[in-house]
Amino acid sequence: MTTTLTTRLAIAAWDEAPAREYDDGSKVTRAAVTLADGADGLTGGTFDSVMYYRPDGTSSYVTVMHLSATLQGRSGSFVLTGEGRYDGTTATGTCHVVPGSGTGELTGITGTCTSVSTHADYPFMPLTVTYDLA
Repeated sequence: MTTTLTTRLAIAAWDEAPAREYDDGSKVTRAAVTLADGADGLTGGTFDSVMYYRPDGTSSYVTVMHLSATLQGRSGSFVLTGEGRYDGTTATGTCHVVPGSGTGELTGITGTCTSVSTHADYPFMPLTVTYDLA
């Protein structure tokens, strides 16, 4: 049975640094982010992203996210990979659960995660996780 969970996690730490900078003002950065204080089953996590910033400040990124959770009374963790974009106002991303990444009682989990956020959401990251438990 597919379940959809709409929640948010606190951004406990965001460490972003340039990896490459170009003459036109664009750059590539790497970010390591810690998520905490989850509700509704997600207890926390981390994600690492590589972002390409255009000279106008908009960006595109790829990410790997690790979430810990208790979903429907079952505890464990799982990994998602995905991509997104920032249009100067809103960051929008979509990730998919990596097959075989579920641990503990979440072994076999499948699904997706989306996030749409603006600076007004900070210091929280809104998430919508749609999943099936094995």
